[in-house]
Order: sequence, then C-alpha cells, then structure tokens
Amino acid sequence: MKISNCRSRRAALSVALGSVLALTATACGDDGSGAGGDKGAEGSGKGKIVFWDNNGGVRTDIWKKIIADFEKANPNIDVQYVGIPATEYQSKVDTAIQGGGLPDVGGVGAAMLAGFSAQKALEPLDERLAKSSLNGKLNENMVKSLKAAGGGDGTLYSIPTSANNGVLYYRTDLFKKAGLDAPTTWDKFYKAAEKLTNRSRNEFGYTIRGGAGSIAQALDAMYGQSGITSFWDASGARTTVNDPKNVAALEKYAALYKKVTPEADLNNDFTKMVAQWDSGTIGMLNHNLGSYQDHVKALGVDKFRGIPQPTGPGGKRVQVSNPVDGLGLFKSSKNKEAAWKFIEFAVSHASNSKWNESAGAIPSNKEAVQDAWISKAEPTKLAAQALNDGSTTIVQLPYYLPDWNTISKADNEPNFQRVLLGKMSAKDFLDTLADQLDKAQAEWKKQHG
Repeated sequence: MKISNCRSRRAALSVALGSVLALTATACGDDGSGAGGDKGAEGSGKGKIVFWDNNGGVRTDIWKKIIADFEKANPNIDVQYVGIPATEYQSKVDTAIQGGGLPDVGGVGAAMLAGFSAQKALEPLDERLAKSSLNGKLNENMVKSLKAAGGGDGTLYSIPTSANNGVLYYRTDLFKKAGLDAPTTWDKFYKAAEKLTNRSRNEFGYTIRGGAGSIAQALDAMYGQSGITSFWDASGARTTVNDPKNVAALEKYAALYKKVTPEADLNNDFTKMVAQWDSGTIGMLNHNLGSYQDHVKALGVDKFRGIPQPTGPGGKRVQVSNPVDGLGLFKSSKNKEAAWKFIEFAVSHASNSKWNESAGAIPSNKEAVQDAWISKAEPTKLAAQALNDGSTTIVQLPYYLPDWNTISKADNEPNFQRVLLGKMSAKDFLDTLADQLDKAQAEWKKQHG
C-alpha cells in the first residue's frame, strides 16, 4: 500500500500496519485531518461532484441510470461518473490520496476500508447518518460490519449498499444428463467435478479462480472443507489459515487445476472466469451473487442454479465472510453537502433496490429487501436464508487490518499460482500467509492496546 509521498510501497507486509498508522499522522507534514491536511468543505450543495465506481465496467450501466434519476431529482447537481475496474481501484485511490485528485464520493467496501481510513482520507459519517432519512432504514449487521472494518475506532466511514455471498453455481442440464445429485456437499462437489470432465471434448467439471481475487475463493474452499470456524486461534494472536486441516483442504482443492479445470484458469479473474463458464461447457463455478444476472443472460434460468456453498461432514456449512460494499465520502471533497445527497439517494429504497437487483446482491436498505424481485432471484433468496436460518457459520476475515487487501491480493496471488502449478506446496504458501497475518495482527493490537 502506498502510504506517503516519502516512502514507496513495501513489498512485504510484516510491519506495514504500524507504519500506516504512524505515517498517516506524521509523514510529510500531514496534520491528521486528511491527505495533505485537506479538510475539504461543505460547499453549496449545488454544482459538480465526482463519483468513482469501484467496479467500473461491470456496474457502469446501473450506476448511470441511478445518476440520471438523481440529476432529475436534483437538477442543480451534476454527477461526473468515473468507472474504475475493481482490480485497479485500490491503487488508484492510494495514488490520489497522496498526489491529489480524489473524488467526492467513491465505492468503499469493507476489504479496503481500513487502508483508506488509516490514511485519514474518509469523512466520518455517523452524525450525517443520524440526521439522515436513511437513519433506521439500513441493515444493522451491514452497518456494524463496516464500522468493524474501519480500523478499530468504531467510526462509520462508509454507508453500506449491499452484501454479497459466496455461491456455487452449477449447470443443472449437465448434472441431469450425467445423473448427478446437486453439489450440496463437498463430497458431491468433487465427484461431480471429476465425472463432468472430458478434456478431449473441452468439457470440464469446474473452473478455478487463479488470477486476481483468487485468495478469498481459496480461503472459502479451505474453511468450508476443514470446518474451522474462526480466523484466529483462542489467543487471538495466531491465524488458523495454516492449520493442518486447512492445509489438507487446500491441497485437495488446488489439485483440481488442469485435472478437471481449463488451463486458462491460472490467470482468470472473475470476469474472465464468469465469461468462460457462461459460454462453455463447465459444470460448476464458485463466485458470488454479483454474477447471477450474467448467467441469466447467457444461459436463461433453466440451465443453472446458484446455491449456498457445500456443507461438510454432519451437514455443517462454513463460509468466509464476503465484504459488505458501500459508498464513502472523501474528506477532501469541496462539496460534501451535495456528495452526501448523492449517497442518500443511492441508498434510498428505490435506488438501492434497483442497484441490487441488477447486481443480484442483498440490499442494505431494509425496505428494498422486501421487494418482489428478491423471491424471484433464487441465489439471492437462498443466500439470505442460509445467513439467517442458523445453517451457516461465517468465518470473519480481518478486514480491519489496513493491509488486509494487500496481503490477500498482491502479496500472495502469485504464490497461489505457484501452488496451482505445483511449484510451491500448499503448506509453504499458507505458512507464508500466516506469518504475514500474525505480524500484522500483532502490530494492530499494539496500536489499539
């Protein structure tokens, strides 16, 4: 993570957290009021604001519809939309924090929230929410999740827009033809992956994510199979990622690569993986609710289903937490009043429902959750049920660590590719990851008493 004009990004994470917290307060003369000491201004509530979409290209169309609705309702405010691909968003914001040019409003999900808030780039939103028409209308657990991810001070720096959830999509037509049961357990998942594979006909049982975003999916598969329900041990000082049960689970999961998956999976991010599944003959895909509409467009509703992650022995389902997404108000904004109006509008009942229906995600607005489309979108309906009926245990990932996003992406995605290629053992990979996490946790605990 780029943390000041005085230092370059660290390649290793081991002491990054302490450095972030120290440097954001002292480096280059920052007075703690925001990047470069820029406190911004409330502004007139009129004029131009800039909005950065943290999933540009994927959600561009729906955001442009919401912006058009907002500008119609607020003719004296002009919203400039900037779509930034998810893989580039964090580095783009980090660069702007140090060099200037931040937007007024931007997508700020739980996974990157701590890093931005540690650099004092975000406006606290508790008071604004308390006085807002949104007060009392947002899902309390999503609000709590973003408060917990903010770095440890209990401040709300992002207004939740949606919650995602891990989903196992499978081709019902292929399963029926092969006489296979739905992959509701991990045993059934592995059996189907093997039976549906015929490499000579370019048919595969599964597509594995080897490119950007691969770590979260691998963690989901690990904890889902091992049944371990906490990311930290009883002391809270050591991570469980390299527990022997997780090592064994990752070994089994990584062994799927090239055996029952396309070779191209090594470099596939979610957009390439989803497109490959939608256009090919692949039995199963792990992603989240966000790709549901893509599958509907490509396959219709009769050739696939999206179900909660498989259960392990005894019918126990364990999943890692999927980050809540949200909208943040950048502290350097010179028109915070207008920017806040946009956030309020975007998370209002109608807009929040419209956005989440397009994304297939779970709305943060409690009124939007009651809308009819929820019951018609089976993966969203099943995901919501699984989270609320007691059948699922969620392993909470440490989004509160400012460099969690860096650890789980740039620092370790290349190593995961080495595991898939057989050039690095699952144990060595997880031991390296655990060492980074334990040091980051120790630094975080030191800073927070």
